[in-house]
Amino acid sequence: MDMYQNPHMAFPGITPEEMGFLQQGTADLDEEQKKYFYMVYSSKRKNPQDLLLFTLLGFVVVAGVQRFVIGQVGMGLLYLFTGGFCLIGTIVDLINNKTLANDFNRQMAYESYQMAKMRS
Repeated sequence: MDMYQNPHMAFPGITPEEMGFLQQGTADLDEEQKKYFYMVYSSKRKNPQDLLLFTLLGFVVVAGVQRFVIGQVGMGLLYLFTGGFCLIGTIVDLINNKTLANDFNRQMAYESYQMAKMRS
């Protein structure tokens, strides 16, 4: 099966919410723009399970790694210097890792959509 026939199958850990958002967001793109969108989006997207692993690393190695991975450098530094807000912030991120990933992926989908529309 071609990735562009069902491109959502190429994304590990995709949630129904993310799939619906992508289908709705790419509805007005032509085939070439969709290919470009999925190429760009797949390079920027973060897997929720990977983010969970980075959050778990915050308990053992360096607090705030998950925030650096999703581009929140300021929060990452704050977590780093405060020990993940004395581990409370790290525990909250552990519980909300899917929300963090979905928010980041939604932002990357919007950026990818803008890039795909500019290609026409």
